[in-house]
Amino acid sequence: MCQHRSLHTSLSGFVLLALNGSIQAQQPLEEIVVTADFRQSSINDMAGSVSVLDEATIARKNALHLEDILLNAPNVNLASGASRARFYQIRGIGERGQFAEPLNASVGVLLDGVDYSGLGSAALLYDVEQVEILMGPQGTRYGSNALAGLINLQSRSPSEEFTTGLQLQSENYEGKGIAGYISGTLSNHLSARLSAQKLYSDGFSNNIFLQKPTNTRDEQAIRGKFQWLSDNGISVSLTIADFDLDNGYDVFSLDNVRDTVADEPGMDKQDSTLVSMQLKAGNLDSVGLEAYVTFADSDTAYGYDEDWVYAGFHPWEYSSTDYYFRNNDTASAEIRLLSTPQTAMFSGRTSWVSGLYVLARDVELQREYTYLAAPFISAYDTTRTAWYLETSTDHGARWTLDFGLRAEKFRAAYADNEAVSFKPEDSLYGGKLALNYHTGNENLLYLSMSRGYKTGGFNTDGTLDADLREFGEEVLWNYEAGFKGQLFNDRLNLQAALFWMERKDVQISSSTIRTRNDGSVEFIDYLGNAAGGYNRGAELSVSMQLIKGVQLYGNLGLLDSEYDDFTNSAGDNLDGRQQAHAPDYQFTWGLTWESITGFGIDVNLQGRDAFYFSDSHNARSGAYTLLNASLRYQWQNIGLTLWGRNLADEAYQVRGYYFGNDPRNGYIPTAYTQLGEPLRYGLTLNMEF
Repeated sequence: MCQHRSLHTSLSGFVLLALNGSIQAQQPLEEIVVTADFRQSSINDMAGSVSVLDEATIARKNALHLEDILLNAPNVNLASGASRARFYQIRGIGERGQFAEPLNASVGVLLDGVDYSGLGSAALLYDVEQVEILMGPQGTRYGSNALAGLINLQSRSPSEEFTTGLQLQSENYEGKGIAGYISGTLSNHLSARLSAQKLYSDGFSNNIFLQKPTNTRDEQAIRGKFQWLSDNGISVSLTIADFDLDNGYDVFSLDNVRDTVADEPGMDKQDSTLVSMQLKAGNLDSVGLEAYVTFADSDTAYGYDEDWVYAGFHPWEYSSTDYYFRNNDTASAEIRLLSTPQTAMFSGRTSWVSGLYVLARDVELQREYTYLAAPFISAYDTTRTAWYLETSTDHGARWTLDFGLRAEKFRAAYADNEAVSFKPEDSLYGGKLALNYHTGNENLLYLSMSRGYKTGGFNTDGTLDADLREFGEEVLWNYEAGFKGQLFNDRLNLQAALFWMERKDVQISSSTIRTRNDGSVEFIDYLGNAAGGYNRGAELSVSMQLIKGVQLYGNLGLLDSEYDDFTNSAGDNLDGRQQAHAPDYQFTWGLTWESITGFGIDVNLQGRDAFYFSDSHNARSGAYTLLNASLRYQWQNIGLTLWGRNLADEAYQVRGYYFGNDPRNGYIPTAYTQLGEPLRYGLTLNMEF
């Protein structure tokens, strides 16, 4: 298979470097506002490590999906095992996949306020204003779905003036895309924005047995946002979106190459609809009021050819497929009260936020597996009810103290057609305490301590003894010190943090051996609270105007993770071993150049250290560094970008397993890996009117 298919659009005449052009005038760095917190805040006012990937960054990287942009944040990793990566790890903590129910997320994902944890395939980025990554436990802000952190995607709001836009894209691997938006006011108080995106690609592997691409991507997103603003400051916002992904899944081979030979290639589909409504009344004399209601309905279909080969491949072959069909309904409601200067406590020195939050999620699973006599069917319903309070007290002399507390009641009900059922309940709490010092030039030094939690659960294996069925909550304590601010006359934006995280009762795969009545033994794999752990490190993000028109940007994440007193399901003692998907370092460093002639260049390097794929074996990825670049030309409202990712065509791994699946070597356990995207290049045309 030819890996570098030709573009559909001619590139001739575009590769022009106006190096002798005039340079733009010096501009101070813009303030970054974070929307994921209780109050919209400047990133330099938040006591915690936060990465914000704005619309300009998304455009420079030609990022079409969340997986294309996340490596630009320090200490963030992702796991694929599908057509798109939909499970993420922050500071080495987070799920890497899901097969059977139940699953409680360690890294939360919000799309316009709707919980999409574990459903990240829908995270397409056209018309997304920014991606916000809150590092460390968000025990006050979001509770049990944000043990390790929170990823928030915020789409663009309607504009006051009438505007339209169109985007056309052509890539190698037969990639093509079209997207557009229309935005403006409908009346004196009502404005609206509508956007749509359609993407297609043959994918990066070729099925040489079927002689066709079987890892295709066929994706579309439609968003509509309506905003009503009254004369007295009351606003109502309604967002409706639909995501339809009809992707193939055929990426693994016995020889760990991109070409596959499966005769029954799999699929990775998701059809999601979300509705999000928020009301804000911020001009009341006594208290501010905010209310949120969200709903999402997601149908997913995920499956694969388990043997990865065709009938007749080998005399010892087997043939099977495994498919998972889920319906996931999520609804939430929240009411939030915010203090005003008139209702701040302690003589006006303490501002506060308090609220009630309810989330209900119902998941129905049907698994169709060759070796099951009948489909496996389960239903898993959860309800989270929480109360929270957050205060910020001014102690004078530029010192403030932040306090947060969240109390949550978790209820679940599980039942399947193998007569396994549970109805666990749990009471949990999280919070934070942060001491802040605001310098005279509005920079921030902080010390913080926060507690995150993850709800307990249960194992559904019918052979497991009753005393091992349930497992308890996992707790994470995070201790952090950091600096945020702008230096050298606002030419340097710097964010630096040191953190130490202590994990208690880690929910992880464990094992036990039980003796049967006849004297034989049974080896049982289950999820339990079998380990502790430590995750400590540093994060640095920098953006600096070197000279007029030239900007240096980058980030560095350092991570030292280890397990404490842990033996995995294979019986290996992993005490002191690095945790899975937790590389010791990762970085992005780049330069951008903009001229008044309309030309711009972005060149960057992204790298990360090797990491373990799983806690159940010792297979590892390799360390890698990727070279990316883009060349842009802007003429009035028309922009043209020639871009490339992984320009050196580096082979790197994003998912790995270790088991026996090759009949040619007698099914000896072997490491099998999924490769990340190869050399990608394309041309993108943007027009706005």
